[in-house]
Formats: sequence, C-alpha cells, structure tokens
Amino acid sequence: MSTSSAVVPDSDLEQPASDSEQPQLQFDIDESFENAVNADVFEEPSHSPIRRRRILGHFEDVNLSDEDINNLDNSNHIDTSEPSQNTAPPQSRIRRVLLTLQDKLQTSFNSLGLCRLYPRRLSFEPDKFVPSSLLSSTCPAALPEADSDILPPPYPFTNMTVYRLMSWMNSGSNKKSEAEVARLVKEVMLAEDFDLKHLENFSVRKSLCELDSDFSRRKIEFPDDWLQADVTIKIPTKSKEDDAKSFSVPGFHFCPLVKVIRSAFTDVQARAFHLSPFKRLWKDPLDNHKERIFDELYTSDSWLDAQDEVQKLPREPGCTLEQVVASLMFFSDAMHLANFGTAKAWPLYMYFGNLTKYAHSAPKSGACHLVGFLPSLPDKVKDILSNLPRVSKSGMAALHTHCRRELFHACWDTLLDQDFLYAYCHGIVLKCADSVLRRIFPRIFTYSANYPEKVLIATIKDMGTCPCPRCLTPKSLFPSLGLLRDMKSHINNLRVYVSANVIKAREYIYKSGNTVDGTKVGEILGEGSWVPVLNIFAEKLGAFGLDPFWMLVVDFMHECELGTWKALFTHLVRILYSLPGGNKLVATLDARFCQVPTFSNGVIRMFTDNTSEIKRLAARDFEDILQCAIPVFEGLFPDTHDKIVQSLLFRFAQWHALVKLRIHSESSLCFFEKTFKILSKQLRKFCDFTCAAFETHGGSSEFKGPRIKKFNLSTYKFHAMGDYVRTIKLFGTTDSFTTQIGELAHRALKAFYPLTSKLDTPAQLAKHERRCCVLRRVAEAGGISSSNNQSPADCLPPTLHKHHHFISPSRNDPISLFEFLQEHDDDPATKNFIPKLKDHILYRLKKLDVSHCDRTFSDKERNSVIIPNNTVYSVKTMQVHYTTYDMRREYDTINPRTSADLMVLSGETSPSHPYWYARVLGIYHMETWLKGLGVGRPEKQHLEVLHVRWLAPLISSDYQSGMQCACLPKLAFVEESDYDAFGFLDPGQVVRGSHLIPAFISGRGVTSLRHGKSLAQAKDELDDWEEYYVGIFVDRDMFLRYTYLGVGHPTTLRRIVKDSGYSSLESATVTPVEYMDVDSDEARNDGEGGSSKDNDEQLEQMDVDLQLEDEEDSEFRSEYDYGYDDIEGGLGEEEVPDHASDSFGDSDLDDDLSF
Repeated sequence: MSTSSAVVPDSDLEQPASDSEQPQLQFDIDESFENAVNADVFEEPSHSPIRRRRILGHFEDVNLSDEDINNLDNSNHIDTSEPSQNTAPPQSRIRRVLLTLQDKLQTSFNSLGLCRLYPRRLSFEPDKFVPSSLLSSTCPAALPEADSDILPPPYPFTNMTVYRLMSWMNSGSNKKSEAEVARLVKEVMLAEDFDLKHLENFSVRKSLCELDSDFSRRKIEFPDDWLQADVTIKIPTKSKEDDAKSFSVPGFHFCPLVKVIRSAFTDVQARAFHLSPFKRLWKDPLDNHKERIFDELYTSDSWLDAQDEVQKLPREPGCTLEQVVASLMFFSDAMHLANFGTAKAWPLYMYFGNLTKYAHSAPKSGACHLVGFLPSLPDKVKDILSNLPRVSKSGMAALHTHCRRELFHACWDTLLDQDFLYAYCHGIVLKCADSVLRRIFPRIFTYSANYPEKVLIATIKDMGTCPCPRCLTPKSLFPSLGLLRDMKSHINNLRVYVSANVIKAREYIYKSGNTVDGTKVGEILGEGSWVPVLNIFAEKLGAFGLDPFWMLVVDFMHECELGTWKALFTHLVRILYSLPGGNKLVATLDARFCQVPTFSNGVIRMFTDNTSEIKRLAARDFEDILQCAIPVFEGLFPDTHDKIVQSLLFRFAQWHALVKLRIHSESSLCFFEKTFKILSKQLRKFCDFTCAAFETHGGSSEFKGPRIKKFNLSTYKFHAMGDYVRTIKLFGTTDSFTTQIGELAHRALKAFYPLTSKLDTPAQLAKHERRCCVLRRVAEAGGISSSNNQSPADCLPPTLHKHHHFISPSRNDPISLFEFLQEHDDDPATKNFIPKLKDHILYRLKKLDVSHCDRTFSDKERNSVIIPNNTVYSVKTMQVHYTTYDMRREYDTINPRTSADLMVLSGETSPSHPYWYARVLGIYHMETWLKGLGVGRPEKQHLEVLHVRWLAPLISSDYQSGMQCACLPKLAFVEESDYDAFGFLDPGQVVRGSHLIPAFISGRGVTSLRHGKSLAQAKDELDDWEEYYVGIFVDRDMFLRYTYLGVGHPTTLRRIVKDSGYSSLESATVTPVEYMDVDSDEARNDGEGGSSKDNDEQLEQMDVDLQLEDEEDSEFRSEYDYGYDDIEGGLGEEEVPDHASDSFGDSDLDDDLSF
C-alpha cells in the first residue's frame, strides 16, 4: 500500500426498501449518483481498419464528488408508513397479541453500490450521511452546552509564551531535528502571542512542576489520571500446615477503565464515535447482486449481537435513555525500551471500536488510550521460592511460572473493579458528542496479543497438548491442517472455561500441599492444557456473555509474517543449502533479491545483500520477501520440487493478500476459504514430499549445524490459519485488531524513555504520557492545532483527492527536441520520435475517441502541430492518484530512474489479459496548439505526455497465468522492429504504477533491443532482462485489480478483468501440481528431482482422492451451513448461525518474546 492515504467516505444515502412485509424509510437516489454510475458504463473499443496498433482501453478512475461525500438534503422523499406488526403464531389459553415494532433504516445505494442497514433507527450518525430528519427522536432533548471543565491556554502556565514553548518541548521528536527546529520557529517564535518578556527568569523545571502539579489550585483532575497500586499474590508452600505466603508486587500503574471511558466520551474524538452498529451492503454494479460487506468492528456480527443483548436488558428504574455500546479493544505487548540493555515495559493499550480503524492505525491520532503498565515479577520472588522446603529446580520453575500467571490476572482483577462491573451490567450515563445523555454499556470485544500473552490470558499451558487458546483441538491433529477431521474438531471442540475444576485444583495446591504441575492437579484439570489459575475474565465477565477465548483474536503479524511465513522461508533456504552446490544457490538467491526493483513510496524497499540470513528483519521485511519470492526462487530447486515450491509461494502470497484486506465482501470471504483449502493442501504436500526428500540441518549457524531440522506443521501458528474467516465475520477485518497497531503505539513510549532517569521507569513514562494528554486537551479546548498532532491523511495535498495525476509544471529542465534527437541519433528509443509525438498530440487535441487510436496522420496534419521553440520540459516524477478497493485515495510515484513501470487498461475486444504495461522513459509537458483549424489565433493548450517503452503479456500453450494456474503474469518488451515498441502515452490513461520483477531464470539478452547504451535501459546496462513477472501481490489494492472483487474499483476495470478470464473465482480449481499428493517414501526416492513413478498415474489417483475429499467437504459444509445469507431481496431476520463462522485453529509456541 502507498504510504500516504486519505479516507474517502462511502457516501451512504437513503434507499427505498423493497421488502413489502417490513416497510422501511425511503427516499430517491440523488442525480449525481446516477451520473457517477452512468460514467462507469462499458464501451467496447473498435479497431481501426487502417493499421493494427496498440489500442488502450479508456480508463476513468472512481473519484467521488463532494456530493457523494456528504449529501444530506434528501428528506423530501420520505415514506412515513407505519411499521407492520406481527402476531405470535401459537395460541395460548389467555388470548394476547404480541406487537413487534421494527424501525429499521436503510440508506440508498451510492455510486459504488454501497448502503447501510441499521437494525433500528439511530439517534446520532458521526459521518453525517443520514439526514437529521430521519434520526430517532426517542432520546431526551439535548442538554444545553455547559462550560467545559478544561481551561483553555495558557493553562496551566502563566502566559502563552511559556505554554507554547512547553508544548513544543513535550511533543514531536525527543531528538530535535531540523524539522523540529523549524516547527519551533513556526509554532512558537512566530506566534502572535509570543513575547520575549515572558521568558524572563524562565525555568524548565519550574514549568514542568506547574504542568504536573498546579500550585495555583486551579489544577483540573482529569477523570483518567493515573493511579498506583500494589498487587498481592499467594505463593503455595507445598505444606498442609502452612498457609500460602502473600507476596506484594509494587508499582502497578494504571488508569481506572470507567474513568477512561468517561474521558473518551468527553474528548473531541467522541464526535466521530459510531453509537449504532449497522450492516454494510453492496449491490455489485456488474450484475446487481447484493451481498454483505465486512470492514469495521461496528459493522460486524459481534457488535450487532451485543447491541441486541443490550436492548433486551431490563431498564433501570425511571430511565428512558437510549442504551448503546462502548466497544473496548485491548492490546498488550512487552517491549524493550532501548536497543541495548534490559530496560523493559509492558504497556496495556485500549482503543474504542466506535472509532474508525483508520484512526487507530495513525499513532498521532489520539485514538490510543494507555491504561496501564503491567508489572513483572521482581527477582526477590526467587529467594522466597528457593527457601521453600522440598522444592526441586524444575518445581521452582513451575512455581515461578504459576506466580507470573497469578500476577497477570491479579492486575486484571484490579482493572475489572466494582465500578467497571457495575457499568458492564447497568451502564453509565454520559453526555455524548451531540450533548444528549445516553446509557453507555462497555463491552470487551477483542484482546490482541502475541502467543505468550494469549496463554496467560486464556490460563492454559504454553506448548501444552491443546495449545490453541480458542479451541481444544489436540496438537496431534495439527498436521491435518484444512482437512475434514481438522475442521470438525475445531467446530465441535470450542473452549469452555472449567471453573469448578480450577477451583478444586487450587484447593489441592493451597490446602493439601500438592505441586502446581503435579499429576493429581493435572488429573483434576483434565484435558485442555488448563492451569490452576482463576481466569478473571471468565470469573467476572463470563456471566455477562464475554467469551474470554474468542476475544483472543488472531495475530497476523506474529503468527504469519513472523511465524508461518518466516518458518517456510527459513526451511526453503535450508533445502537450498542441502542441495549440491548449496552455497552457490543461496548466493544466487541473495543476488536475485538485490536486483528486485523498489516500488512506489517505500512499498517495496531495496533488499540487503544477505537476505537469506534473515538477520534483524521486521515483519514488513518478511512481507516484502513473500511478495517478491516467486521469481527469486524460480529454478533453484530440482524441476519436480520447483513446481511445488512455485505453486506454494503463489498460494501463500494469495492467502496473505486476502488476510490483510481492509474490506471483505461475502464473495471475497468465499474466495478466501477456497484459497485456504488449496494452501493447506499445498503445505501438507510440501511437508510430505519436498521436505522429506532432503536432509536439512540447523544449529548454531542455523543452516549448517549438525542437528537435523525438519519443517513442522504441528504448531499453533499454522493451526490458527483456519481461524481467520470466522474472526473476520465476528470482529471485522484483521487491520482492526492487528498487533501492529500496538507496535505503532510503542513508538511514543520509546520516545519518552530517553527523557526519564531510568529509575522507576513505568511511573516516569506515565508522567510523560499524562503531560502530552493534558497539553492536547488544553489545545483542543482553546482551538489550537499543531502539525505534530496531525495524522498523515491531514497533511496530503488537496490535489490528491480530485485529480487523477500530478506532474510538476516546473520548467527548470527544458529540452530542445532537435538537440535531443541529435544526441540520441542511433538510439532505437528515439526512432520516429517527432512523428509519434505529433500523432499523439493530434489525437489528444482533436479529442478523438479510442477507436481512432491506431490512425495514421498525414504529414500535413503533423505540420499543423505547433510546439513553441520545439522545446518540451522534462520532470523527474509523476504522482498517479487512484481510488483503492476500500474507497480511499492513494497514489503511486512514477520515476523513470527507480519506479518506471505502469499499467493501462487493454483496449482489445476480447483481451486474454486485462492490462498492458509500459516503462516510462521520460515525463514531459509542453505548450502546443494546432494551426489552420479556424479563424483567429488558436488557443494554447498545456499538454502532459509520457515517453514509454511497451511490454506485452506472454500467453502461450507453454505458459498460462492466472489464479487458477497459480502463476504470475509474464511479460516481455515489444521488439524494436515493431513500430509501436516505443511511443507516447496520455498520463490520464494510467491505472497505477506496476511492480515488474525480472524473470531471473530467463536471463538477460538482446531479443527485444540491440546491445548497447540506450534511453530504454538503465545507466550502466547494455541489455535487457528477457522476461518479467508482474508483482500482483505488491499490495492489496494491486492484488484485487487482478480480480473483480474490488468494491472501490471502477466498474469498467472490474468488467474487463472478469471478461478476460484472468481471475476465475467461481470454482476451486487447482493446478495439476496442486492435485498431486505424493507418498513420503516416493519423495525420498526423488531427492535429485527425478520421478520414481509415473506422474500420470499419481495425478489420476490424486484426482480421485481430491474428488472424494471435496465431496466429504461439501457434505460437511452443507451439514454445518457454511453459506451466507441470501440477501437478493433484502436481508432476512435470521442471520448466519454462529457455527457458520467457526474456523479451524492451530498452535505454535516458538515466539521470540518471553516475560
């Protein structure tokens, strides 16, 4: 994805309901939306009879207008018909009629086909897409605006000069760079209220004391100020006579949760809170079928269910307030505070799911609430444990682990205090952003953590026999990933807390003197890898409907990018080392990675020259490796295994892209399930066939050690791959709860750490956090904005939202056409340069449609083109703006020196591939006009052009690309003998930049261009790569442009992709390689890549096996109803059953971080 982005709202407006039995409020669609839809009508280009040339498809990106973004005046077409009433069908002896009032609200389908379905009429809508006349009026009248308790600036200082100086000191970077000094001048010294006299006798320490403790007695006690408490745990003594020893752990710094909730609802961001959940529906413009969209937490099944549960709660006596949900999302992760040393912190963050996930992912948005620092066991606990009688070394380790678990849940026992439990059960009355009182019910939805913390929260053993925190699937079933028995096991064996067993086991430990990890305690706890620790979440909130196990959502960053993919990549390198000439093969691998080009604004960065050593790589580095791995690994393995590895890498990258989508439809989730099934089959075959054929080693040098190292599927991280579909349906897409959000929040704390004295670090970090919070709220009270508090989306140029592209009008680099041609006289790239340029200008200025693209103009017509002084102006870069699949505006940077490749729509009548590709050789703009076209002086026009070299897709019987073939598109440059090998392109026809990776196995050559220097080649190159692969996995938006599932993509583009057949998603067809399932003994006989048996017989037998497995799988899915709601005529009352979202977990416990 691009580094700069801005949210484009989906512009939901009212929609007439089609369900006659359940009338809903209606009004007509706006004319601007009809125009936007009509603009997407597909026009098939026709070919010119004069001469066959490359015909580009007309491209018009989705660019939502202001009316689309915010159009409220549609209240004139409201249907005020009364809702129908339903009678209960059974007849009782005492006749009575049950009336069910349904006050649903459905918005109209906008230009993209999106609408919202609210289960009940809402009273507040932060996006302002629903007219105020349609909002519910059942709430009490809005309260008059009260004076804010927060004093405006210069509070808490004496004057504005000191206020601005201290605000600058406590914000921005802890290392004041050039940018920070510039900010000091702009925001402090040049401020109108800055006065040098105010700095007389100025003291930083005195000002900080004023900020921390206001001696003028005007100090405002913020509701979420920090508290400190000691946490007491009990240490078992292994003696019946002696009571458990109490051990107090000091220094638990925290903010009470209820007070944080109160503070959040008074914060300025509360204006953007969604208080009413809804279903987002999509009417696909391709065929007008309707399906559900999953993205935000407030559009998920879990919130809709929670809202229904809250509405059914008994009302408080005399209370008629609206009851709404405050969605709590927790993140915790222990971290190192410095690159060297042992300084650690264990922060606990809380986010509100009422706020959009795009605010969560912006570290400076203020959406993150730091609510505590979880303490670690002090070293002196080891002295107590070592003095206990009859304690062995292993017994002391078990006791230490037990105390760590007890401490964690004791901290949460403090956080889940009586105030929070009362609010959870009865709600708290708060004034919301619209000054209306509502009863707010906090609900915990997700807890994001890595695996070591998950087992702490779930109170299960680390690396136990049932290591999954969500289900009881035994570890012995993990190698059956994706098979029928594995899927059934996950659905039928969900975790249920065994409170009675845990209490009984604790009695044996604390009263009878049994060991914590003893046999008797294990027998009482039973199967499930339970530990004798009370789960505070289950004990305190289980009765209110909280599932403490399913709130432990999947952790994509640690479980996939730093887990399964890292394990797979590592083992592929091990296999290369095990082959003859392994060192040379690995060197070739590293050399290929170094030659992979970068892409856009840091989306793909330059690889190091020792990628295979995987030293000091972050999650995003492993993501880059996966996205570029297919061409890099091609041809390094023996032929039979190379096909398996290539197919596995494609399916893994495809699954990875689907996991990280920021918006899912029911169609994409179905495609996701099929992809997981194929990938799991590929992983099992890779493990049983390829891995079994080679003896791989690991050890001190990782790849050359004496210890045999095998590829292990029996890990939680592989097992968890099956949980994603259900989790997305329950809680929204993975970017809502990814641990990467918590990692971003760590940056602020790490910036505070150098400012501390390194003593009592949590207390000092809490103090710095409070200072920033106070200054932010004071600034909000005074209406003062700071560049430091702006999210990246706020800093984008305005052109990003409205224009397709941006080319600088700079004239610093003029180019005389004749001198330019003389300098490159023998260069094929400049052959017919001026005739082609003038043809392009004529085509543009005469506004000819796409059917005239291959017309040849006469010399007379070309002479009518006037370019003043025969001079054009060159610029270095171009920004291509586009609307992403999730309705955001982003851009790619095209640079002829670094990221020069782009893609345009194919204009063929029946294209076999949806795009054409080109490499930009130059970016030019000029003033031009046509003479002799009428009376009077012609009008100058500013024209922007791209000088490009074309590439053509390679499609033959030997190579087929596409989702079904599990092969990337392959390209080659058009040969220089072709008249259209080089040409000019209208920048407005560019769809996006493209990431082209050399097909290293094809080598370099002179097939398309003669040997020697040329404008068409890089500075020091004399030839070209013979072939290229298209990096369709470079980001999620790019991937969906090769499918027709992109909700925010233009209808024209999606139709061309669908008609081309490149992305055939209807069937779960797999390649012959993916059909083949080989016995491990046969694999061992094929270590050098030869075939020990006839592959045709294997394929035929595996075809039968796969068909039988698919029949069983279809029967299983039919039994458990894995289908989605049929919403063609509107959503029915019954939703997808809970088990329809069940996923199939897994367990891997080799996480790097320990506590």
